[in-house]
Amino acid sequence: SLFEAIAGAIVDRIGDLNTQDMANAAWAFACVGWNERGLFTVLGSAMLGRFSELNDTQKSQLYLVTVYVQTEWPHLEFPLSAHLQSLRAAYTGQESTPSRFQREV
Repeated sequence: SLFEAIAGAIVDRIGDLNTQDMANAAWAFACVGWNERGLFTVLGSAMLGRFSELNDTQKSQLYLVTVYVQTEWPHLEFPLSAHLQSLRAAYTGQESTPSRFQREV
């Protein structure tokens, strides 16, 4: 399928991607309900090594990805889970007036 081809290309070229590319890819695959955890593990590991480069928008996206991964695979040790508080702070801080959903997560 198209998504399988894109996921394969991401994994093959992970070293060439910048943090924005990785955050966007992780977020997009979470949005479509991608059910192959390998891609999320590869992206999470790559971003963990470059966590200091992530901006708040990227961290906000990755918070939602982390919540998705933890919901889908509760026993998977997702690399970015170690930074859950930082990701959540970026997520809740994205709006001057956070939505009800942002306040409750």
